[in-house]
Amino acid sequence: MREQSITTVSERLARAVDALAFAPPVHTVYNPLGYAWAPHAEYLRIYGQGQKEVLLLGMNPGPFGMVQTGVPFGDPRIVRDWLGIQCPVHRPPREHPKRPILGFESPRSEVSGSRLWGWARDTHGTPERFFARFFVTNYCPLAFLEESGKNRTPDKLPGPERQALWAACDEALVDLVGCLGVRYVIGVGKFAADRAREALGSHSVTIGSVLHPSPANPKANRGWAGQATAELAALGISL
Repeated sequence: MREQSITTVSERLARAVDALAFAPPVHTVYNPLGYAWAPHAEYLRIYGQGQKEVLLLGMNPGPFGMVQTGVPFGDPRIVRDWLGIQCPVHRPPREHPKRPILGFESPRSEVSGSRLWGWARDTHGTPERFFARFFVTNYCPLAFLEESGKNRTPDKLPGPERQALWAACDEALVDLVGCLGVRYVIGVGKFAADRAREALGSHSVTIGSVLHPSPANPKANRGWAGQATAELAALGISL
């Protein structure tokens, strides 16, 4: 694989997905690797250096998390107070009137992000201890909103749109795994694990999954952190 940094991987992915087009019912596409590049780049700079053991892979940005802060699962409060990142976030080229970009001033909490980063904090204490072994990213960097403001997940895109998006995201995932030298790629949810298997089938990494922390998942509302820890342990990843 060509020599590159994870920042280069993100920059290349941002350009590739910006060139794609999406038809209705997609109304607005947010690419936080553009308008929220400053906090995203800071996240990569501080926490993405060196080799990692485990890559936790989400699906795509949530409207109150990475869409606002540029950090995967990036609940604004936790990104600011625990990860120590708070950088300017610009307005995107097109903004959905029902889902404005408020950056770190967003009053909404990203429940999935609060759960995932809260678990990282509670199990490791400091970000430095957590990122010594783990890194967190999303498979797809784009968020899709319908005209109503409803979030549309990338697996619901029509076939040709999915195929073009998967090609860019698969390439970025392969490059990221190469940069970080991870032994495990763990999908946060079934979608991410399935995409990792498709993209990384020929690579010598162990691929598994943990329950997605979304409040829309009833099982996740019954002690997600403990379940995630147990699922990781079953894969050989002890905390």
